[in-house]
Amino acid sequence: MEKYIRVPLQDEEIKVLEAGDYVYISGTVYTARDAAHKRMYEAMNENENIPLNLEHNVIYYMGPSPAREGHPIGSAGPTTSSRMDKYAPLFMDHGLKGMIGKGKRSKEVVDAIVRNGAVYFAAVGGAGAILSKTIKKAEVIAYDDLGTEAIRKLEVENLPAIVVIDSKGNNLYETAVKAYRKIK
Repeated sequence: MEKYIRVPLQDEEIKVLEAGDYVYISGTVYTARDAAHKRMYEAMNENENIPLNLEHNVIYYMGPSPAREGHPIGSAGPTTSSRMDKYAPLFMDHGLKGMIGKGKRSKEVVDAIVRNGAVYFAAVGGAGAILSKTIKKAEVIAYDDLGTEAIRKLEVENLPAIVVIDSKGNNLYETAVKAYRKIK
């Protein structure tokens, strides 16, 4: 089923999303990858402020290529989500409601998704140039020294993604395998 959603995400909106739904995301999304996650995680463990409010927000695991002239961002494809698995549960416990990336997630992340009523979306890997067309504005808001891994605030319009893990813990990577497995 196709759904159009706005971010920041609201609990009522998340509850109706189901693993396998095609979604088009519009609104404000933040980017962060390994190095930015590590810095925020360490700051949170030291009871220090982090550069963004996680409450109801979505983090896109992406490090863009440089923007071409006249464009807000370069290629903007997802990176492998499992690299952020050690940080994601704490972030969700502090209000993060959505993550966009690619690939499987750990049991700890799935448990945190269910516990916090969050959702995990997959964007199509290898389609960064196409995905960048949905980004209308991009600005670095923190950790500029990290280059492509700096935290960016993006304004997106109809960013295509698939609900992989819904708030009930249904996991498309597991159900799809079962659905298409040949019976012997």
